[in-house]
Amino acid sequence: MENKTVIGFIGAGNMAYALIKGLLSDGFEAKNINVSDANLELLEKRSSELGVTTYSDNVSLLTNSDIVVFAVKPQVLSVVCHELKNKASSDQLFVSIVAGIKSKDINRWLGGDFALVRTMPNTPALFQSGVTGLFANELVNDTQKESVNLLLSAVGECFWVNEENLLDAITAISGSGPAYFFLMMQSMKQAAMALGLDEETADALSIKTSLGASIMATNSGKDSRTLRAEVTSPNGTTQSAIETFQDQNFEGIVAAATRAAYDRARELSQELGNID
Repeated sequence: MENKTVIGFIGAGNMAYALIKGLLSDGFEAKNINVSDANLELLEKRSSELGVTTYSDNVSLLTNSDIVVFAVKPQVLSVVCHELKNKASSDQLFVSIVAGIKSKDINRWLGGDFALVRTMPNTPALFQSGVTGLFANELVNDTQKESVNLLLSAVGECFWVNEENLLDAITAISGSGPAYFFLMMQSMKQAAMALGLDEETADALSIKTSLGASIMATNSGKDSRTLRAEVTSPNGTTQSAIETFQDQNFEGIVAAATRAAYDRARELSQELGNID
């Protein structure tokens, strides 16, 4: 992505903030980043901290941006798009980091057929450790796709899919996934305290163990099944724990939970897309 490309963010919340910080860290110039938001106090804060150009109305941002990133709540996106309806040019690129809303509905609200990339980032992106699923509609060219890849890779790794409905699967795994691990850490902490450890130690053990396991999985070059087997000595403590998990149908619980998240993502897409 050329540094002269102007990127506009509609919405100045946490995810937009993370993306802008990532772009600046990668050498993108603040003068080529625009931000709009209904919260004028937040806009002032972003301008002061990041040096970006701010707009109090979205139409002005649209007029002065090559790439427009929707970073608002799902319930607000239709209102934002209707505000911009029939005002975009055919060479502009739209990027949505809004969960659940399909590209066809966004284009319908915008009043045309525009190059549009839907993305599904997750919250670790706030610490440049995220993963993002991306889908490009048929109007997105290779240059635009590369620009979006550079934008989202500023906060983590990117994974493209060729079918839009696969973003619902990504939502179920990585979008909602951090909460699954937080629940595991919470449960481990509670179990540690039940065994007599103090709260501070129990909390640290659950967090650092999760971090260490992630680092091993990332750097070892081995799959999770192999790693799990290597730390499970026959007739040892880990085997006792793993067998207890499996007696409670741990794999089935995970499969059912992710399916529930997937089904809900599809329901939300339908519900939010029906807004006129």
